[in-house]
Amino acid sequence: QVQLVESGGGLVQAGGSLRLSCAASGRTFSMYAMGWFRQAPGKEREFVAAINWSGGRTSYADSMKGRFTISKMNAKNTVYLQMNSLKPEDTAVYYCAAVSTIHTTMVVTTVNGYDYWGQGTQVTVSS
Repeated sequence: QVQLVESGGGLVQAGGSLRLSCAASGRTFSMYAMGWFRQAPGKEREFVAAINWSGGRTSYADSMKGRFTISKMNAKNTVYLQMNSLKPEDTAVYYCAAVSTIHTTMVVTTVNGYDYWGQGTQVTVSS
């Protein structure tokens, strides 16, 4: 099993930046594909970004391309989400997710594709 703890959320003005971190426990973090999702009040959880276990392949939701960057540091058991040019519509609780895999190139972009979730961190973007 793996436990995930997100951090780095907060209040930022539109156009600003935040970097979210997700620290994972577990001995084989390198064998996990990871993802970030978000959920705004009254809305379904939606895909933000994903990365394969080695960190060499990534995928982004269309509205995040060019603004968000996901990265993975296996030595620190941590995955990051750098968010730039933030907009008020980015306001949501952001969740980190993980799934164990033997497929080195696998990138998972669906909620149901993940087995483990963090508790979430709030991101609020003011206009």
